[in-house]
Amino acid sequence: MALLWSRISSILPPNEEQFPLQFSDKVESSVVEMLKRSRRQLYCDTTSTSRMLNAQIVVDISWERLNTGTWRDVDKEWRRVYAYGCLFKVAALCRENPSEDEVLQAVRTCDMGLLMGAAIMDNILQVLVRILQSELRKTAKDEDESEHVEIKMSVKMKRHTFLKRAKIVSPHVPSIKEDLAIPRMKCPSLESFNTNHLIPLKPVILEGIVDHWPALNKHPWSIDYLRSVAGCRTVPVEVGSRYTDVDWSQTLLTVNQFIDRYILNKDQTSQDGGKPLGYLAQHQLFDQVPELKEDIRIPDYCCLCEGDEDDITVNAWFGPAGTVSPLHQDPQQNFLAQVVGSKYIRLYSPEDTDKLYPHQSQLLHNTSQVEVENPDVERFPEFAKAPYLECVLQPGDVLFIPVKHWHYVRSLEVSFSVSFWWS
Repeated sequence: MALLWSRISSILPPNEEQFPLQFSDKVESSVVEMLKRSRRQLYCDTTSTSRMLNAQIVVDISWERLNTGTWRDVDKEWRRVYAYGCLFKVAALCRENPSEDEVLQAVRTCDMGLLMGAAIMDNILQVLVRILQSELRKTAKDEDESEHVEIKMSVKMKRHTFLKRAKIVSPHVPSIKEDLAIPRMKCPSLESFNTNHLIPLKPVILEGIVDHWPALNKHPWSIDYLRSVAGCRTVPVEVGSRYTDVDWSQTLLTVNQFIDRYILNKDQTSQDGGKPLGYLAQHQLFDQVPELKEDIRIPDYCCLCEGDEDDITVNAWFGPAGTVSPLHQDPQQNFLAQVVGSKYIRLYSPEDTDKLYPHQSQLLHNTSQVEVENPDVERFPEFAKAPYLECVLQPGDVLFIPVKHWHYVRSLEVSFSVSFWWS
C-alpha cells in the first residue's frame, strides 16, 4: 500500500489553483469554505486527523441535505458537495501508508459518492475506485501465492457447498405446456424480428444472440468471478421475496456481504426457514463496476429503437432461488437476457389488464394484486380467464417482453439476469 498515494495523487490536479471548486449560491459560503480548506490540505503538510475531520464534516453536512425531503427535490449542487466530500475523505484515508481496512473504507466511500453524489472532475471517483481495487487485488494475489494450496482446497469446498445448497432450496420447476410456450427463434434477422415481433408486439425467446458475451464464455459469471471484480463494492440490495411484501426494504451491502448472506446463506437459515430473501436489482451496477459492463453487449435488435444507445437502460438482477417479481408491466420494450441460473416467466397481454386486478394506488398501479401461482379465486375470479404464455429462461436465452406486457418472474435457482429497457 506504500505506493498507493502516488497513484492517487497522479490523477489529481497538479496544484490547488487548478483544482475546480465552483458552486452556486445554493451552497452556503461556510460549506464552500470548508471545501476549500479540504482542498488546501491536499497540497500541504498537515495531520491525517485534521484532513479526516474536515472531510467528514463536508460529508455529514451534505448527507443531511441529501436525506431531507424527497430525492427528486435534492439539488444537484448538494450532490456535488457530497461527491467532493467523499473525494477528500478517500484522500485522507489513503495519504499515509493505509491499512487494508482503510483502503476498503475508501472503496465504500467512493461507492457512496457514486451512488448518492453527482459526477465531478470527469468522474474522478470512478477512476479512484479502480486504483483502490487494483491495490486490493494485488494484495490478495500476494496472499494467494503464499497460501495457494490451502485456498485452492477452500474454494473447491465452497463451490461444492454452494452447488449442494442451491440444489436443496431450488423451488419446483413448472412443466411448460406446449400450447402455452413462448415461441423461440434462433438469431432472426433484424427485418424478421421487426416484422414478426416488434411491430405486432409479440413475445419471443431469441437464441444464440448473446453467445459471444464474455459473461457466457471468456469470463463466465460465477460466485468467485463476481467476488473478484466486485466483492468489495457497496451496492443497494432489496430485502424481501417481492417488492409488494409489507416487510420489503432496501439496504446497502458489499457484494461479498450480499453473496454470503443471501446467496450462500452463511449467516441465516435457508429461504424455507422464514428469513427474508435479498435481491441485487439496480441499473447502476454496470456504471459502478465497468469490468462487468465489459462482459455484456447491447443486443443488435436495440438499433430498432427510436433513441440512441445512451437512452437504453441496462439493469442487473442477481438473487437466490425463490425470488419473485410480482406480475407487473413496464412502459418500455424489454430484452431480458439470462446469464446464470434459470427463471420461470409468465406473460399476459395488456388487452387483459382488467382480468389482472392492478393495484388502485398510484404507486403500484402497474402491479397486479394477484399471486400468480397461488391466486385467490374468490377475490380475483376473472384472473383464471386471462390467457398467458410461459417459459423457463435458461442461460443464453433472451426474452423479448413487449412494452406494457404483464410479466411475472420467479428464480428457480441462483440467478443473474440482465435487462435492456428501450423505446
